[in-house]
Amino acid sequence: MVSSSLFNPSFSTLTPKPTNPTTKRKNRLAPNVIACTSSTYDSSSPTTSTNSHPPTAPPPNHSRRNAEENIKDEARRHRSASGCDSRGFMARYVPFNAGFDSAEWYSLDDIVYRSRSGGLLDVQHDMEALSRFDGAYWRSLFDSRVGKTAWPYGSGVWSKKEWVLPEIDPDDIVSAFEGNSNLFWAERFGKQYLSMNDLWVKHCGISHTGSFKDLGMTVLVSQVNRLRKLNRTVVGVGCASTGDTSAALSAYCAAAGIPSIVFLPANKISTAQLVQPIANGALVLSIDTDFDGCMKLIREITSELPIYLANSLNSLRLEGQKTAAIEILQQFDWEVPDWVIVPGGNLGNIYAFYKGFKMCKDLGLVDRIPRLVCAQAANANPLYRYYKSGWKEFKAVTAKSTFASAIQIGDPVSIDRAVFALRNSEGIVEEASEEELMDAMAQADSTGMFICPHTGVALTALIKLRRSGVIGPTDRTVVVSTAHGLKFTQSKTDYHSGAIPGMGQFANPPVTVNPDFGSVMDVLRGFLKSNRLKNK
Repeated sequence: MVSSSLFNPSFSTLTPKPTNPTTKRKNRLAPNVIACTSSTYDSSSPTTSTNSHPPTAPPPNHSRRNAEENIKDEARRHRSASGCDSRGFMARYVPFNAGFDSAEWYSLDDIVYRSRSGGLLDVQHDMEALSRFDGAYWRSLFDSRVGKTAWPYGSGVWSKKEWVLPEIDPDDIVSAFEGNSNLFWAERFGKQYLSMNDLWVKHCGISHTGSFKDLGMTVLVSQVNRLRKLNRTVVGVGCASTGDTSAALSAYCAAAGIPSIVFLPANKISTAQLVQPIANGALVLSIDTDFDGCMKLIREITSELPIYLANSLNSLRLEGQKTAAIEILQQFDWEVPDWVIVPGGNLGNIYAFYKGFKMCKDLGLVDRIPRLVCAQAANANPLYRYYKSGWKEFKAVTAKSTFASAIQIGDPVSIDRAVFALRNSEGIVEEASEEELMDAMAQADSTGMFICPHTGVALTALIKLRRSGVIGPTDRTVVVSTAHGLKFTQSKTDYHSGAIPGMGQFANPPVTVNPDFGSVMDVLRGFLKSNRLKNK
């Protein structure tokens, strides 16, 4: 039952006070299950007035909402009753690496993807307005919304609405309550393969469509929904995809009743990924090219037709993806991990994580950011080559086939964003061969996970950095798992069945046994003896 106290809280724990964030890691504890003493505070309540105290709330009402209401109706009624429809926070597009006060800026209601000079754009927030509330306030506010069903704060993205799209009306938001994904203590993998005791895997693939792309797509499709309600000419939303982007786009567009068009490279994504946009009613164009060719085409199409571009060239998606970084900090009770390792293809995600961590530092929630590692497949590694050259010269590559198909990108759109993030976080770039990434995936699965090949790339980077001593045995390390392993069952099947030449060091094929007691007992005795020897 949703209590209306979610909308009418007591603000005693939320009143701004001098910033004094937890700065150094306390005694090592597992991430807390967030238990909140404060109630959920309506996103429109904080204002930029000179009085920094939130408005006084009416007494809480614990009655269930009216039977005729849905959760959006209830949220709308409470906003109206509290007089909190006005919003003091702002965000806008500016050229990448420019500040909020840049002379060149665009409203988020403008349909624009590049700056006047042709460079990337970035969403910048009015940090002065946000900073009128201290870190303790924001920590309490965000923590208070975890696990609730109050619209739209049940989402791990929209629970940080003030930092994402502060001016959007909650009625325009398209959300599947994405985010809030599991932070898995990889106890056995860390101990057995790396001699680590504080290794964690952030399972972003445990989400609505099975990948982290949901975090960004809820933001982008919500903004498109707003534009269409403003009678802007947007006939649909389109993207080029290696699989996961198209799945997220088609699902969120279907929920909002917005047409979606996806450009997919023919025969280069898994069947599980292909069926998602088909099932969600998207127009699916299978094109005989690679991702970079699809990206070139969609950019040309969206410049001619009123189709909204959904690729990470559009910086709106990064606003949702950055919330995964904030969520990691929440799950560690606002303690900062030492390392965060992210697979990289088009390279928007590594910047999104940096942006989330940096906002938390700048607004006083934490006092530092973790070191970032971007992990690439060796068959599609332009960032790795750029890093190894000392950032002297970037050269796009022709991406070769890789089991980590979602990062099979040779000319990443967000190269400048990624370099900025890495250089400002003492970052590192590593690569993984096909055998390394598949072996790492199999090793992780054997310890209770069920990960995608892209996470195998990230784990390979960890293994290399651990062996070289860069990452220590007690360093708190988070590996970001970007998609669910169920999307990649064919590659797992091929690995364990011996169908991939030269691979299978950790394969575990099924054993064919005759249907009689003696044959089964012989196999079981051999299995038990082998396990006794392994465990000695």
